[in-house]
Amino acid sequence: MASAKIIYVAVIGVGGVGKSFLTQLEAILRQPASSTSVLSHLRLVYIARSKKALVSESYKAISQHTWPQDLARSNAAPLSQHDLVDYLSKAPGRAIVVDNTSNNDIAEAYPLFLAASISVVTPSKIAFSSDLDLWKAIFTAAANGSGPPGAGYVFHEPTVGAGLPVISTIKDLNNTGNHVTRVEGVFSGTMSFLFNSFMPMGGAESVPFSAHVKIAKDLGYTEPDARHDLSGLDVARKCTILARLCGLAIPSPTSFPVQSLIPAGLADCKSSNEFLERLADFDDDMEKVKTEALSEGKVLRYVGAVDVTRGECEVGLKRFDSEHPIAAMKGDDLQLNLYTAHYKSPIVIQGCGEGAYLAVLTDLIKVCELLL
Repeated sequence: MASAKIIYVAVIGVGGVGKSFLTQLEAILRQPASSTSVLSHLRLVYIARSKKALVSESYKAISQHTWPQDLARSNAAPLSQHDLVDYLSKAPGRAIVVDNTSNNDIAEAYPLFLAASISVVTPSKIAFSSDLDLWKAIFTAAANGSGPPGAGYVFHEPTVGAGLPVISTIKDLNNTGNHVTRVEGVFSGTMSFLFNSFMPMGGAESVPFSAHVKIAKDLGYTEPDARHDLSGLDVARKCTILARLCGLAIPSPTSFPVQSLIPAGLADCKSSNEFLERLADFDDDMEKVKTEALSEGKVLRYVGAVDVTRGECEVGLKRFDSEHPIAAMKGDDLQLNLYTAHYKSPIVIQGCGEGAYLAVLTDLIKVCELLL
């Protein structure tokens, strides 16, 4: 590329997704062809986790090889959102914030970044599925919303579908007039794994539901507290994002029916361990639901649905015939079925519920291409 521009990058959050993102970015830049990539214009100047940060005062590049050790030795605290806006605004070129956290305070600062010509790339669902006013403020400020041309860009592909191209596909369909009229699918890798195991197509397992939850937790599919998955809120957040992308003014992920799989009798559990120990007491309830589905020749799946035409969202268990694509899912695969105005059959997007860090990289490349 002829351009000699430098784009300054701040990375917030270096947990699972953040660390994988930085590792993959380094791997790409080590490749022989990296000099022709838009990523070669990036300069990493800020890395932060919850209590520590690396800040390049002179905007020189932070080492992508030694940053874990350098961050561990650092005595610097993370900059506040306002201070980070100020720091990146003074960089000698355009800047991008990569937010790999689920921090509400950082999410609420997205409009500040965007208004200061700082772009935002994130896998975090918080900003896009919480208060509707924040959603509006973000896209009012963004250059790829209704903001001015000099504003920052915002991309959040991995907020739904991890590494799958869900959001970009919906945007392309809507922008070409082939409007999405309905979205239905399995949006959670955790819930996919649970019900593909609990009730696989071709025969039901004899293992009780509580045992499957424990297995999923041991294998790392659930959050440390499995109640976060079983509550359905994660799927509801994704439904909210999809609905808003399709033009529905959904107030919040708690503003429509969401079926929680946490038994009412376990509402008083004080810890995740206590919850898992007592969950077996309620296995008969889930077994009854499974038996009813079996009697109809169907399987249970935990799905989210957005009916754009009716302006409705819903999350919960649903029974599917064996011929339905959702019934035949395996492992922790995700599947989204997009029904549109012009296509007779749905567009099916299916794949592994992992790879969010790869989608973060894809979004980062998109921003770089817009800025260079």
